[in-house]
Amino acid sequence: MRTSRKNPNDTPTGGNTMKLEVARNLIAAARLTRREFVQFAIAAGMTAASANVLFASAAQAAPKQGGKFRVALGHGSSTDTLDPATYLDYYMGTVGWGSLGNGLTVFDEKGNVQPDLAESFEGSEKAARWAFKLRKGVEFHNGKTVSAEDVVASIRHHMGDKSKSPVKALLEQIAELKADGDTVVFALKAGNADFPYILSDYHLPVMPAAADGSADWESGIRTGAYQLAEYVPGVRTAMKRNPNYFGTAWFDEVEVLSILDPAARTNALTSGEVDYIDRVDLKTLQFLQQNLDVEIDQVSGYGHYTFPMNVTAAPFDNPDVRNAMKYAIDRQEIIDKVLGGIGTPGNDNPIASSIKYAVDPQPAHTYDPEMAKSLLQKAGLTSLKVDLSVSEAAFAGAVDAALLYQASAAKAGIEINVVRESNDGYWDNVWLKKPFVASFWHGRPTVDWFLTYAYAADSNQNEISWKNPRFNELLVEGRS
Repeated sequence: MRTSRKNPNDTPTGGNTMKLEVARNLIAAARLTRREFVQFAIAAGMTAASANVLFASAAQAAPKQGGKFRVALGHGSSTDTLDPATYLDYYMGTVGWGSLGNGLTVFDEKGNVQPDLAESFEGSEKAARWAFKLRKGVEFHNGKTVSAEDVVASIRHHMGDKSKSPVKALLEQIAELKADGDTVVFALKAGNADFPYILSDYHLPVMPAAADGSADWESGIRTGAYQLAEYVPGVRTAMKRNPNYFGTAWFDEVEVLSILDPAARTNALTSGEVDYIDRVDLKTLQFLQQNLDVEIDQVSGYGHYTFPMNVTAAPFDNPDVRNAMKYAIDRQEIIDKVLGGIGTPGNDNPIASSIKYAVDPQPAHTYDPEMAKSLLQKAGLTSLKVDLSVSEAAFAGAVDAALLYQASAAKAGIEINVVRESNDGYWDNVWLKKPFVASFWHGRPTVDWFLTYAYAADSNQNEISWKNPRFNELLVEGRS
């Protein structure tokens, strides 16, 4: 959920609100003249006078280029770098990919993959070979024309034995990668009908190729709507409009701040210090809703909050203990008390219901302390004590959610010691380092993409260290 300060022109001055919204979209997107719009409105049953009023209001409210856009995000760390192989959260995804860079593809608001730096793409040989033809004339921020060699260098940056990139496991399926004129060709080890989606991952912006064939990530030079002016890891990033961008850049300047504390983010918005925040504290959402200067944007996404257990570390190496932990958490209580009723119990399913081919696994793990007790007994335990490391860096409300988990688990004979970790460096020092933590996943628009990224045996993002040979076989088989 995101909030932004309203433009005063967004308030309808009269007439039907829905028709005014249609007018705004038509004028801004289709660029209708007054004459064309009046004709349209009269045909829709309006008077000419009303149509002229609506046109004037909508034209005034249409987006205009210019100004400075100030953003505060609930992610970011002093350990962040411009190297996309190190991106861990929304902050560098927003800065290094969404603002500074572009990938070959992008997925739209409906979850469908679309060309980005690629002009088109085509699969062949039962989806085992993919060719991406580049847009003509696209330039990097330094004026250099983007070539297929640049794309090859950018993808290879995440491949190889020494790579620690989060997307290394996704790219393991590539058998051969080459530049062919203005086209980049991928030969896969096996067919993958969803492969174009993979290349829209925020870790895969296209960067200039250096003389030795490596990718130049240190300069921050990319192809995006904005170019780097100043970068202070964990604090702020200042950017200015790229005058040669192939798409549309609305602002002259963009500043992205890292403000991990949700109360501080909210205060920055309501005081006018920033124009936009993400990860709204849902406990205080009702107060934001009463602020006439704030607009709240709520959409259904792929993200989910988790308390993952490392299955190789005791006591979580016992499946009965893990199942006991699942029955010891009251998911609905967390949704009601921490998330303000916004959200649905995930039932240990990482695939959002809006994703194609999503299923709802059974049985549903509802809160059942007696079931949890019986599972502990099956594991040979009468009680259990574990540490749970949490931070607001994981998700807004993570500490409160952990405390509720602590209370509900106590009724099952499970003692959870909630360890409050530092926000800064949480993803580097706690996540993947400690056996039981709070975590957050952005989710992905395809089943294969997320399962490969988060659960494949060779993925360095596999936060539970789960390895199942048959699962990995089915993962490869399912792609084609």
